[in-house]
Amino acid sequence: MTLGRLSIPFERRGATGVVDAEVGVNDDPAAYGCPEFARGFAWCRATVTPPARGYADALGWIQLIDWEQMEGGDGFLIDPFAPLGEVSHPFGFFGFAPTMFDAPHTDRPLQTSDFVAHSFLCGLGPEPLAGRFEADAVLGFSWGFRVREGEFEIQSPALLGPEDWDRHHDYLTDSHPGWTFLPGFT
Repeated sequence: MTLGRLSIPFERRGATGVVDAEVGVNDDPAAYGCPEFARGFAWCRATVTPPARGYADALGWIQLIDWEQMEGGDGFLIDPFAPLGEVSHPFGFFGFAPTMFDAPHTDRPLQTSDFVAHSFLCGLGPEPLAGRFEADAVLGFSWGFRVREGEFEIQSPALLGPEDWDRHHDYLTDSHPGWTFLPGFT
């Protein structure tokens, strides 16, 4: 069940597009590829339109999350796509007009918990310079959930600004030293 939506227009390299983000409650875990204990948690899906024309439209999603349920969770950390294991790039999803999907959950009982995600659509620099890759953020939005006394409150997507991206710069640079993260939104 969708609880909140946000449409974000953008322009990149002379082309215009829109990201449509939606957040809802996981009321059918099997349909979302989740175990039954994920019921009641939030899910988020963000789609990019129009479809890509070519290499210049290659984009990726960098999502950072703050959730004390994560190992080492003491602030925002990159949220990787777990089925791929450890990868050398910062993207959870990548491709031509890539869809971002997340449905966080834990089998631990939660009485009080906060999950906050910062999801950024990013492009790549034209070619690696001196062996370094380049990522530039196009836009960003936050979403998440709160648990109080075992009850979930889903947070609808909300627009993030370039200053939010810039706050993650030091962490991104430290965690991916072969990458350059351009400041602001491009």
